[in-house]
Amino acid sequence: MTGLQAGLKNRHLSMIAIGGVIGAGLFVGSSTGIATAGPGILLSYALVGAMVVLVMRMLGEMSAANPSSGSFSAHADRALGRWAGFSIGWLYWFFWVVVLAVEATAGAKILEGWIPAVPQWGWALIVMVVLTATNLVSVGSYGEFEFWFAGIKVVAIGAFIVIGALAVFGVLPGVDSDKAGLSNLTDHGGFLPNGAGTILTGVLLVVFSFMGSEIVTLAAGETANPRKAVTKATNSVIWRIAVFYLGSIFVVVTLLPWDDKSIADKGSYVAALDSLGIAHAGQIMNFIVLTSVLSCLNSGLYTASRMAFSLGERGDAPKSFARVNGRGVPMAAILASVVFGFVAVFFNYLSPDKIFLFLVNSSGAVALFVWLVICLSQLRMRKIIQAEAPEKLVVKMWLYPYLTWATAALIVFVLGYMLTDTEHDGRETVLLSLLVAAVVLVIAVVKEKVGRGSSGADPAGEVTDKVSVG
Repeated sequence: MTGLQAGLKNRHLSMIAIGGVIGAGLFVGSSTGIATAGPGILLSYALVGAMVVLVMRMLGEMSAANPSSGSFSAHADRALGRWAGFSIGWLYWFFWVVVLAVEATAGAKILEGWIPAVPQWGWALIVMVVLTATNLVSVGSYGEFEFWFAGIKVVAIGAFIVIGALAVFGVLPGVDSDKAGLSNLTDHGGFLPNGAGTILTGVLLVVFSFMGSEIVTLAAGETANPRKAVTKATNSVIWRIAVFYLGSIFVVVTLLPWDDKSIADKGSYVAALDSLGIAHAGQIMNFIVLTSVLSCLNSGLYTASRMAFSLGERGDAPKSFARVNGRGVPMAAILASVVFGFVAVFFNYLSPDKIFLFLVNSSGAVALFVWLVICLSQLRMRKIIQAEAPEKLVVKMWLYPYLTWATAALIVFVLGYMLTDTEHDGRETVLLSLLVAAVVLVIAVVKEKVGRGSSGADPAGEVTDKVSVG
């Protein structure tokens, strides 16, 4: 059998698209952003949200025209050159295998709190093994797991927004919250209590919780109608970000004053639920965070393996990565990704403050690198599509090329601003990520020079037609 199979149903892809933008980072990391920017953190989320919407629109344009399991890596390969597809593909793979270790550890901490008889490393191992098995069975089993994981997240956050909004406007039966109200947006030092500059600092703190929205364009290659799936998913990204990110953060900062001590002590969502007198708020939120962690792990393993598959298919990774079994599963690509994830989990327990911290920081800015490459690829790919098959432009980037250039400039600005941030490790993250990117780039350039003239590599122009979807 050659190529991936159409094992994902429309309901799977819809939930992958929705769940992809709700990471555990939204629940866990938002309290730091609120403490830094106050209610103004809403502007930080709106700014990053707008950036993601624009990037997804560009990616949607390219992926609807040429659906591929390699997504933006395959597009960069064709638009910018083999070096670009190789570099961004491997960096993205590296990002997700490190995420596997981070999320496995986060999930293990919650599970150990519930069942302390099993040590934390034991839970991390169990979680990794179960989700590896799920991904190895078939793409349909990955889709089914993700459908339910993401479904729990979506229902939970939807309920949180509805209940919280009713309490803010004083119409929630049985709850008399003396701290809730729209006045929380301005009463405690103003909307921007720590100054306008904290909006940008907030951007640095929240930008990484948005990573994952692009997964849907990789998954679309394994559906019966990739073009329709990509178009639908990228068109819906605006309301998904508006509802789940801006809606839930708005509820948090109106239910409680931004400087309420409980936000820092318990976490923003737990503190918000507690303020309504909801029993066992901490355990409820732990369950929701656990499903988010498992969802992120499941998607991370899927994403890393499909990127490895695409790299193998293009001759940029071992050929075995591009082989699939009788169920259309790229086993070698999955196992290679898992092995690195297991190694990273091991380092988290062996050397959390050195080796593991290096892995986390050196992959931290990859999200921004990926988005920047998507911008640059789209500028070139639009001309290629218009010249070769203009009828494939079913999704179009707005105000091309001006909005594309503006988005790229904003991403570069955020990266530059991170270099000035020593308080939240922004500078270290960018410098270490640039170091890893430079190493990968050197390997790409050397590989291209060595391989030039040989017939072993597939032509870059053919990458978009490789995925079997029938």
